[in-house]
Amino acid sequence: MPKKTPTAEPSATDAVPDTPLHPPEVLKPPGALRRLGLFGLDAIEAPVLAAVALRAPLLLVGSHGTAKTLLLLRISEALGLECRHYNASLLNFDDLIGFPVPTADGSLSYAKTPAAIWGAGAVIFDEISRCRPEVQNKLFPIVHERKVQGLPLESLEHRWAAMNPPCGDGCEDGWSGSEPLDAALADRFAFVVRMPAWSTFSIDERRAVIAAEERPLGASDCAAFARRIEGVRAALGACETAWGTAITDYIRIVVDLLATSEIDLSPRRANYLRRNILAVHAVFASAGVTWDPSEATLLALAASIPQQAQGRDVPVMKLKTAHREAMKIATLDPADPLRLVLATTDPLRRLEVACGASWESRATEFSNVVIDVLAELRPGARDAAAAYIVESGHLGRLNSAVASQVGEIYRRLAVTQKVDDPVHTSSKAWKTWGRMKEVLATLDPESARDRRCANALVALFVESTLKTPEDVDAAHRRFLTVSEVLGAVA
Repeated sequence: MPKKTPTAEPSATDAVPDTPLHPPEVLKPPGALRRLGLFGLDAIEAPVLAAVALRAPLLLVGSHGTAKTLLLLRISEALGLECRHYNASLLNFDDLIGFPVPTADGSLSYAKTPAAIWGAGAVIFDEISRCRPEVQNKLFPIVHERKVQGLPLESLEHRWAAMNPPCGDGCEDGWSGSEPLDAALADRFAFVVRMPAWSTFSIDERRAVIAAEERPLGASDCAAFARRIEGVRAALGACETAWGTAITDYIRIVVDLLATSEIDLSPRRANYLRRNILAVHAVFASAGVTWDPSEATLLALAASIPQQAQGRDVPVMKLKTAHREAMKIATLDPADPLRLVLATTDPLRRLEVACGASWESRATEFSNVVIDVLAELRPGARDAAAAYIVESGHLGRLNSAVASQVGEIYRRLAVTQKVDDPVHTSSKAWKTWGRMKEVLATLDPESARDRRCANALVALFVESTLKTPEDVDAAHRRFLTVSEVLGAVA
């Protein structure tokens, strides 16, 4: 990826609220949308231009009055496209394709009406979240394949849609009819862009919106916008050559990291994401402006999350954390052991990779990996992992502070634990201790592993970590499982 270049304005990404997902206010390319009479939309200009340049399906999500439809109509007008605009909530499929007419050979053709989709260069499905399910299913191949009833729509380049935020589990904003999109349909929109809210507009932008008037676009404005889109397309090849490999590595990593935060992206989405990021970079590259590659990548990522159309909150902090970690990993030297360690999401596998790598004089980095893994593991699993670190000879590779913490965990396992506190027979602790005795009776005193497990369970009980019989069973199960996994590694 390109090296970071200072921008004219400081980044405001840290000011974005955690939920719902809003476009990060990152770099703002020259105002192509402002020239079309659209104000306050600078924060989403780059992904919108990227979608148009790629001819990729674009879904705009925003409250009423945020210029979703106006934006798409102005782009269509500027590019001179024959556009069909449908209110999906009222759409009958016959309105879309015309009426079927039998032909002499027994097949069907369609009586084309002025409103039919045939011959259109762009289509807008407004209020798509209020569309009846059976109609929504028929829109699916139009969005995804540019086909209807199995017939190709040869002229159709752009598939656009707009919707209010879906209700999800609650409807506090009055959009009771806006239903979450089917996951498969949402995943077919390459870009899912959240419209900026009025509260994010500057004073000048608010004045411009208030004073704006309906007017046809001038020929020079249309020509300038068309040149802008062609410039983005022309820059795509150079962006692919320069950063394609790095972006591929970034996406591989960020998809795995997002999955750990329960933001699951499909393989198709990963493919879309690569093209989206390259296209957003091409928007800035073709404009001849300086830009921060990390923030431009975050902007493309935020505009590529389909869960926004499914009524699911996507916390921005989770998105930003995964992005920053993926950027850090993707820019490490391929031979750096930290690259493979940080790219491994499973904590036991990460510990295995870290212990098997050569860290030379980088004890602090190795120690940070170990302490992070131990912090992720649950009681029982953490104890077994500490036993593995000590007994496989890795304790001496840690710095003194982390070695002391690991050594303290191991000390509890190596020393026979005693229970001196009185436990009342009617208490929950008595039931927990009863289950503890049953589990301890199953362990083999001649087995070093079982002795470690017994000491770990008693120590966890004494410190009140195990509060119920179920806690005892869970910790016992984790200790044995981790011991088996890491024992095989050792």
